[in-house]
Amino acid sequence: MDEVNVTIIGAGVVGLAIAAELSTDIEDVVVLERNNTFGQETSSRNSEVIHSGIYYAPGSLKTRLCIDGARLLYGLCERYSLPYKRLGKLIVAKDPAELKSLEALYNNGINNAISNIAMIDKKKVLAFGGHVKAEAGIYLPDTGIVDSHSLMKHYAQFSEENGATIAYNSKVMRIEPVAHRYELMVEQDSYKFSSRIVINCAGLSSDQIAGLTGIDINKCAYKIHFCKGSYFHYAKQYPMPLLIYPVPQQELTGLGVHATLDLGGRLKFGPDTEYVDEINYTVDETRRDAFYASAAETFPDLDKNAFVPDMAGVRPKLSGPNDKVRDFVIVDEENKGLPGFINLIGIESPGLTSSPAIARKVAGMVKERLA
Repeated sequence: MDEVNVTIIGAGVVGLAIAAELSTDIEDVVVLERNNTFGQETSSRNSEVIHSGIYYAPGSLKTRLCIDGARLLYGLCERYSLPYKRLGKLIVAKDPAELKSLEALYNNGINNAISNIAMIDKKKVLAFGGHVKAEAGIYLPDTGIVDSHSLMKHYAQFSEENGATIAYNSKVMRIEPVAHRYELMVEQDSYKFSSRIVINCAGLSSDQIAGLTGIDINKCAYKIHFCKGSYFHYAKQYPMPLLIYPVPQQELTGLGVHATLDLGGRLKFGPDTEYVDEINYTVDETRRDAFYASAAETFPDLDKNAFVPDMAGVRPKLSGPNDKVRDFVIVDEENKGLPGFINLIGIESPGLTSSPAIARKVAGMVKERLA
């Protein structure tokens, strides 16, 4: 039976970032991906925003990894000429009733030591341009956007150049602990091999992968909830000088239907929040009215007919529709009798931003285990 040092399940942005980090020091790193290429699910179906870390609880993994990840990601983009823009972002209170929530969010940002954060009044918000309705705003000049495909392509190529193997069309069917290693079976040709370390980066299927080891995902609260978010792009010219977000929804179910720009300058609104039982990426045209109504609360002179269905993504959330927000799960399951099986579960936003910092954290866990 073939043997490797490290197996990473999932070639999304986080799995690939970990492969890139590990491949510089460790031989025999394998990435298994069930799709026919990388980043076909959550990693390529999002706003591509480099977040600041303002939204998350002080001291949480999401906060620390987002802040560190943004710094590392900007450096990575500069070093390897990956497409990105540091556009800046406004979070706006559209009416006086939202000012208290905006102030609480600003204070959370201060507690998280967000750099260059500023609370600005209505006059300064309007000075940015655009036809935004706002009583006040939080200005985050270091927020930006990145080309997620170029980022993942870099991670993949870097990994392979350093000797890692990425195997596509390789769905994991079985994981069995055997004598301080893990035997894995891949659906394609029922291929079997063993690995000293297994890293579960399977995103939307991360709970199922964890379950293959015998972990009770319900007892451990690892159950993933599919949360769909659709986008509409705006087919007319509209002044949008930077990213503009509303005050986020309660318990961060979503960040609200916000205005984002891609690297080509195209304006998109989304995502909305829709818990679903099955994964599908169809954008329902009948949601146009709801999208328009939500966006028009902040941008009152939009044309509803210019909203065009764009794309949808599905977030792997640990919190259900009525649950409190959950942090990332990044843990070596030694306490469950599975030393060297590292679970990454519930890696939703800000997973893209956090990817290089997550990679460093997990690499440290792996190297400690292999020492």
